[in-house]
Amino acid sequence: MNPVESVIRPEIRAMATYPVADATGMIKLDAMESPYRLPEDLARELGAVVSGLGLNRYPVPSLARLRQLIRETMGVPSGFDVLCGNGSDECIQYITAACAREGAVVMAPAPSFVMFQMHALFYRLQFVAVPLKPDFALDIEAFLAAIDRHRPALIWLAYPNNPTGSPYSHAEVERIVRAAPGLVVIDEAYQPYAGDSFMRRLPDFANLAVMRTVSKISMAGVRLGYVAASPEWLVEFDKTRAPYNISVLAEAVAIKILENKHVIDALAARVLAERPVVQEGLSKIRGVTQFPSAANFVCVRVPGPPGSGTAVHQKMKAAGVLVRNFDGGHPLMTNCLRLSIGTPDENRAMLAALENALKYTVLRTGPSCD
Repeated sequence: MNPVESVIRPEIRAMATYPVADATGMIKLDAMESPYRLPEDLARELGAVVSGLGLNRYPVPSLARLRQLIRETMGVPSGFDVLCGNGSDECIQYITAACAREGAVVMAPAPSFVMFQMHALFYRLQFVAVPLKPDFALDIEAFLAAIDRHRPALIWLAYPNNPTGSPYSHAEVERIVRAAPGLVVIDEAYQPYAGDSFMRRLPDFANLAVMRTVSKISMAGVRLGYVAASPEWLVEFDKTRAPYNISVLAEAVAIKILENKHVIDALAARVLAERPVVQEGLSKIRGVTQFPSAANFVCVRVPGPPGSGTAVHQKMKAAGVLVRNFDGGHPLMTNCLRLSIGTPDENRAMLAALENALKYTVLRTGPSCD
């Protein structure tokens, strides 16, 4: 037997690597990053900070100043703290590891962020996916029934959801938290664009944690995520966190930027102002169905038979516009594309590329729209 086959678990060999497209030379609207770089004056200040770092030493794991700034600037309630991760991906990893009792169940809506399921698989946990409704709304009764049946140790709720942009209601989320026998983690990666949060509700529920990232607010390259929760949860998560997981570079850059949070707030506001512009543009493109979004992206479905989304994605890519293709994945995402909000010029180019791609793919090969 091939030694790889005898050593690597079959379910790992059956997986695909998380897709990261090469965006060289393209309008990059596939990963929900902010399209705006930091202002030059702040970038120069960052350069001075980085040049003075002692890179010959390991980071100080406590990250005391960084954690203090996160608590102050992100509205973490008194008595609660944060634990940082190398992006929210690592937070998902160490939370899952801490909850990985034999036979435990992890639950999330589907479709949702794929890393919830991947880390459950890595730690040999049972993953229960509860399908959303066809319009990507949360099927609350089905979700509550699944909780009652499977008694999950860990529930993930992306709020709003990725990749759909769905904004679940507070009442629905609260029903889930109250019904859950274990931990509920609300992933608020897109909170700067959602205008809503469960952060202030942490004191109301003993089984609640809130996870965020700075990747969507002009710091994707820093790779910093954090979990806000009670100290009782964080002390356990910390045991499965890799030591020295936040580099001195990431720490110093994040501190400097958070000390100037008004700057990134202004950049986020520029992105948010473009969302209705993109939505209005999409409404004028024949055959495109767009779904409500409370994030810095819009999920759309293009017309035509299954596979039309992939054809449109490829045509847009050939035109130099990179968006994210979900066609061919979860059945609810058939012919769906996720369009990140960019600069005004990028958004105009994206809308034009989408309309052109539809003319030369779906509307040429599909049934008549007359």
